[in-house]
Amino acid sequence: MQLRTRVWERQGRRLTFTELGLGTAPLGNLYRAIPDAEARALIEAAWAGGVRHFDTAPLYGYGLAETRLNGALRGKDRDSLVLASKVGRLLRAVPFEGREGPDKWFEVPSRVGVYDFTHDGVLRSFEASLERLGVDRIDVLYAHDLDLRNQGSQAALDARVDELMDGGYRALLRLRDEGSIAGFGAGVNEWQAAKAIAERGDFDLFLLAGRWTLLEQEARPFMDLCAERGIGVVVGGAYNSGVLAGGAHYDYGAVPAEVRARVERLRAACAGHGVALKEAAFRFPLLHPAVVCVALGSQTVAEMEDNLRVAHVRVPEGLWAELAAEGLIPEDLGGRPGG
Repeated sequence: MQLRTRVWERQGRRLTFTELGLGTAPLGNLYRAIPDAEARALIEAAWAGGVRHFDTAPLYGYGLAETRLNGALRGKDRDSLVLASKVGRLLRAVPFEGREGPDKWFEVPSRVGVYDFTHDGVLRSFEASLERLGVDRIDVLYAHDLDLRNQGSQAALDARVDELMDGGYRALLRLRDEGSIAGFGAGVNEWQAAKAIAERGDFDLFLLAGRWTLLEQEARPFMDLCAERGIGVVVGGAYNSGVLAGGAHYDYGAVPAEVRARVERLRAACAGHGVALKEAAFRFPLLHPAVVCVALGSQTVAEMEDNLRVAHVRVPEGLWAELAAEGLIPEDLGGRPGG
């Protein structure tokens, strides 16, 4: 059975996303080292299962995820896949003891990421990603981590966004105009930051992590803005760091009591319709008309195969009606049917 697809089309540019995409942060050895052979097998399993959207970034393993995609995707039909990477950090070589994130990224190159959203910085980041990926074009470029969590304060965030709009934005327009990319936007963890960025320019696609999920829908103003403007949204973090998939974490930390209670209400409703919570959590983001893909990370072939299984599950519309009646999701999800 083939994965279902969603078409993004804007101003004459068109990309076809599989509803399930592969997020490659785990392939950058996030939290544990994955041997090269296992990483290659995981990508091959995704491809064999029909996944044709691959999302990566220079930050993921400080270049490691991109170079692993290089080998695995080499020889594959380039026109059949949608490849996304990110700009905003340049990788700087440092001595081994000076490497960044040693308790987060394991067995990765000795590098640190330096924020740079200037015109030249964006072009340098793009060229470096082309080299690591071994391709002649990247379909989507996101300005990476322009949110409060990563920038530390509203003043710092505002300064970085201004840097992007005063410089990097022109570079992204140039790359799009010349056909080196099909579209650009931002990859962030906060919908408020995404909405503020979307309102400042002619953006095409956003990667929003963890904020449009079965557990959280406060991002509705941003999501509806995207639908109105023809902006596509790739949803990351659909399981809210694992709590919606049976894990013990929410938003990278412990699960608060009120979140746990809401999760249990969701789980009970799903069980009443013969659906696992994880299955509904994957399908929910796709109910909004702006969403083109849910990108999930995997650390093992078994996880990848389970994500493929989940992507094929049909969710009864009655479940959405029950969740809406209980106030757990909005009543109106933009007119897109479930399933």
